Amino acid sequence: MAAYKDLVGQKITTTSSDPSNPITGQMWYNTVSGTIKSLGVVSAWSSGGNVNIARRTPGGTGVRDAALACGGGNPSPALVSTEEYNGTGFAVGGDLGTGRYAGAASGTQTSGLYFGGATSGNVEKSDTEEYDGSSWTAGGALSQARQRGGGAGSQTAALYFGGSEYNPSTNHFKVTEEYDGTSWTSGGALNNAMRQMAGFGTQTAALSACGNEPTKNISEEYDGSSWTSGNNANTARSGLSGGGIQTSGLIFGGTTNGSNSGTTGVTESYDGTSFTNNPSLATARRIAGGTGDDAKAAIMFAGFSTSDLSNTEEYTQSTNTISGNSWASGGNLGTARRGLGSSIAGTQDAALGFGGGSYLADTEEYNGTSWSEQNNLGTARNFGGSAGTQTAGLFMGGQFPARAQTEEYNGTSWSEQNDMSLARGRSSGCGTQTAGLVFGGTAPPNASTEEYDGTNWTSGGNLGTGRYDLGGAGTQTAGLAFGGSPPPNPTTATEEYNGTSWTSSGNLNRGRRFLGGVGIQTASFAMGGGTQPGTTTPIANVEEYDGTSWITAASLATARNGLGGSGTTSSGLAFGGDTAGSTAASNATEEFTGATTVVNVDKFGTS
Repeated sequence: MAAYKDLVGQKITTTSSDPSNPITGQMWYNTVSGTIKSLGVVSAWSSGGNVNIARRTPGGTGVRDAALACGGGNPSPALVSTEEYNGTGFAVGGDLGTGRYAGAASGTQTSGLYFGGATSGNVEKSDTEEYDGSSWTAGGALSQARQRGGGAGSQTAALYFGGSEYNPSTNHFKVTEEYDGTSWTSGGALNNAMRQMAGFGTQTAALSACGNEPTKNISEEYDGSSWTSGNNANTARSGLSGGGIQTSGLIFGGTTNGSNSGTTGVTESYDGTSFTNNPSLATARRIAGGTGDDAKAAIMFAGFSTSDLSNTEEYTQSTNTISGNSWASGGNLGTARRGLGSSIAGTQDAALGFGGGSYLADTEEYNGTSWSEQNNLGTARNFGGSAGTQTAGLFMGGQFPARAQTEEYNGTSWSEQNDMSLARGRSSGCGTQTAGLVFGGTAPPNASTEEYDGTNWTSGGNLGTGRYDLGGAGTQTAGLAFGGSPPPNPTTATEEYNGTSWTSSGNLNRGRRFLGGVGIQTASFAMGGGTQPGTTTPIANVEEYDGTSWITAASLATARNGLGGSGTTSSGLAFGGDTAGSTAASNATEEFTGATTVVNVDKFGTS
């Protein structure tokens, strides 16, 4: 949308009614309504939540805000995993019966179809599988086993066209097959033998665009019985993706020369007649997953550039500018440290960090811009449980050795309180200063829980999984425990506390320990941590919990473990931690901003 300075001198048309099909930048005065109007359309790719497993050649179907990623390679073996996108992040779906890559997909997220492709070793498959939103079942087999063809349609009215064999790699097909929900039958053949094209639409109105090696820019349209040649795309390429309908779709990515050197982010829209260049992908890639609603909404995920990718991009065309979730740099801690305590119930603009490092007593307060030094803890320690706010903080336990000490912060100074019944280090906590919760810890991996009333600790219900180095969020009567280490491997286990007992809930997508946590039981972040047993190599991945399941969220700018956190899932804070596996304590702070929508000006009052 143009700024005011750009509108000066712009021609304004006088009309008694709004144009039925205005174009971008057009301005007019409606004499009936007495208003000046202008149409401003914004088209752009923006970052979305990452897939949990980086992969090339996955199948993709559904729509932008409800997409399905199927199989693929990493780079080998062929993957059975599927992932579901909800407009923000990916969650793990049901596994395919047969792991494969370079197949085609059709349908929706809850009624999907995946067909063809190849297993490890490039053995072509004729398998078809149907997805019901949770699990895959076998469907009718293709007549011609093949990979890298185009797909379109629904679960009960699908289309598969073109494709190739690996050996010989020159054997490209014109074959088209139609699926009725039970079996495949022959349809009209393509005019050109093609592979690695973009395909989308319906069984009776489909589009095939570009493809082959060497690359082509040709297109063909299917009417339910035969293919006819369409206009050429602007950029010849193969290994691209696409989505939409025959009269309103997008093609994007691919390679212009069949190799890495030609990898492109070029995006083109199709209106049923011609192709038009649109804003390019931020990350050029090929053999990625992609799908979309129409020429205004699409998603591209995973793929290959110089390595396998996990990042996702969303395409939006509207009069709204959508700002995605993101982490941005905040003021640095005065003292770099890992294993610190934090005000989990605090806010982004009023946070508390304390202890950590090699047994520090330092305390700092954050005001939304910078950290300031405060009075020290009574006992220097690290890796304890923490809770509360900036003016009413709580620190319990810690190491070495494992401690039972409890201290309260009143906004100025710390004071010793009654000890926990059990000494514990590497535990987690949540709640407030007068209603706190501590759970887990060492050693050995501990399952016990204790509740604090501002004076005394009493026993609560045990965790289902004993563990240490875990994350926590929520309140004393609605707590959340996730991740951690029940040796030998970091766990994905998540449990919810109701004030009496813990129950298992949806698992994290990635097992991790030494992670940070913020939020409440029904809206929390699991931030960073480490994913390997016996090491503390940090990750940047963030997952968001909605009370039932975890999805990927925008990643931290800096990978780290042993970090502190404060705030919510719409306004969170991550600080401190270790960026290099216990050897590089950080003072960096990151602030999270949730997705926002800003409506561009498209109507001006007569004043």
